[in-house]
Amino acid sequence: MKPTLLCLSWRDIHHPNAGGAEVFTHEMLKYVSSRFNIIHLSPQIEGREDEEWTDGVRYIRKGTNVTSIVEARRYYKSHEKQIDLVIDQMNTHHYFTPLYVPASKRVLFIHQLTREIWRINLSPPVSWLGALSETTRLRLYQHNDVLTVSQSTADDLIDVGIPAHRIEILPEGLNFTPWPETKWRSKELNPTFLYVGRMSAYKGIDDAFKAFLSIKRDFPTAQLWIIGKKNEAYVEQHLNPLIPSEVQRDIHYFGFVSEEEKLERMSRATALLFPSRREGWGLTVSEAAAVGTPTIVYDAPGLRDAVQYGKLGYMTMQNTPDALALEMRRCLNDSGHYERVRHDAHAFAKTLQWSRTGSCFEHWLTRKLNISTQEGRTS
Repeated sequence: MKPTLLCLSWRDIHHPNAGGAEVFTHEMLKYVSSRFNIIHLSPQIEGREDEEWTDGVRYIRKGTNVTSIVEARRYYKSHEKQIDLVIDQMNTHHYFTPLYVPASKRVLFIHQLTREIWRINLSPPVSWLGALSETTRLRLYQHNDVLTVSQSTADDLIDVGIPAHRIEILPEGLNFTPWPETKWRSKELNPTFLYVGRMSAYKGIDDAFKAFLSIKRDFPTAQLWIIGKKNEAYVEQHLNPLIPSEVQRDIHYFGFVSEEEKLERMSRATALLFPSRREGWGLTVSEAAAVGTPTIVYDAPGLRDAVQYGKLGYMTMQNTPDALALEMRRCLNDSGHYERVRHDAHAFAKTLQWSRTGSCFEHWLTRKLNISTQEGRTS
């Protein structure tokens, strides 16, 4: 009989706001679905069934973001004898499994801590409550095994008291095969910077706009491309006030685009801007590298891992718009360094495969559940 895994998360791969964490989770579960019964439990989604199967993963949806915590406990208690391992995914939201699941049957899966994100994204008193309680909530998992995706997050976990020997780092993957250099698109004739992602202060779009304004003084033909859902209210209230109207004409919003168009624009851009304050890894950094474009990042958890402290991209000395603009100028003014960086980043991107992620997860499960290696894959 195949062992059963119960994964608890506040979003699944079909959620309209699913991001890198949800993609990572689905890919690692998908990989092991032939050897394990996989149940993924999360809150209900408007317009989706309460239960569906995708790639061998059984997706069950119960309750809201708040009540799903109760629903998860109820589901576990009803199926306790059949469940061999509970994966409690902490992505701001989590399921407090140390309160009802034995340590031997649970693992914490976390991409990143949310330290300053609480303050940037939410208002008091919720931001205070979230930020002040995070360390305490993490310490509930001190006796857990922990899965994460970067050394930065592992270091943060060690700082709050989780033993290093309990932490396993799983490698990142890509949804496509990195393009050979012969397929890279020609760069735009005008300096072109690209932002991909949500319009959120902690993701750094405000700082990207400020840096772009600085660049326009030296490179009047520069343009900024924005890919991702356009939040009209955020643009009007937060972004447009940062930029004079004559500069706004060179900022182009593409909204949601196909994967093909996203990668094509990534390849044509001079550089991707990713001035986020904190990430688990920063999947778009690796996607851009895979099509021949380097990324400029802040020296932030996850992102410093994705660019290997500036060896595979550009990393600012300070996390400010001025420092971001300095690296943007470096991209444009030092073509020799630019070419080395993007070729090194591309070489690294070729090592990022979901099959490697899934294989590492499977090997960890084999050790965790004491499954004989003879039961493993033969392929």
